[in-house]
Amino acid sequence: MDKLTFKIEEFEGPLDLLLFLIQKHKLDIRDIQITQLLEQYLAYLEAAQRADLEVASEFLEMASRLVYLKTVMLLPRRREEGQQLKQELQGQLLEYQVCKLMAAQLAGRDRGELVFVRQPQPLPEGGGYRLRHPPQRLYDAYRDAIGRGRRRLPPPARAFSALVARRLVSVDSRIVHLLRGLYPTGSASYESLFADSRDRQELVATFLAVLELVKAQRITLEGERVRLERGHRRAAPAREEEAP
Repeated sequence: MDKLTFKIEEFEGPLDLLLFLIQKHKLDIRDIQITQLLEQYLAYLEAAQRADLEVASEFLEMASRLVYLKTVMLLPRRREEGQQLKQELQGQLLEYQVCKLMAAQLAGRDRGELVFVRQPQPLPEGGGYRLRHPPQRLYDAYRDAIGRGRRRLPPPARAFSALVARRLVSVDSRIVHLLRGLYPTGSASYESLFADSRDRQELVATFLAVLELVKAQRITLEGERVRLERGHRRAAPAREEEAP
């Protein structure tokens, strides 16, 4: 057979290359000689590698598939499996050949070579919409459609005003506040720590402040009482800083 001198960029995939080899060497696509096809395919890959062309992984995968197919067909006990694999490959090639023919026809139509015109079809008589609906039902359907459209819109700025306007209470400010309250007596009830909390933000911040002080071993919890550790009773916190 002739030596191969083509380049890999001319083929869109391994099926395109196999179809080219079948047509070039006039092989029967419905009864492919796997040995001849494999030799030409491997020769092509070798020529591409000698030309320093990058061989795509899908081409290498097809090569291993052909080698496996040839090996299975040579084994007497697995010849039936080889015939099945061969039929699958032939079916893929036939489908790919049809796709190429259809693509060529569609490309020719885009260039104006092939024009397909559909003649107007007569409309059947009395094919209009005959149902009647009350106005209220039509209005409800319109309102529902408008509501679905509004739900897709981003929320207005006023939806975030309540969150932005809330007073922020930092945990550090509540730590200072608790220490100032515990310094004069050295202890207090656990519930009294939350007595002056005006809202949920201060309650949460106070609770987190208690946890931080316990973790830092500055206070201890004894039953329902909170005691200030002795080593921290010498100096009271300078001032209480609260976030605006």
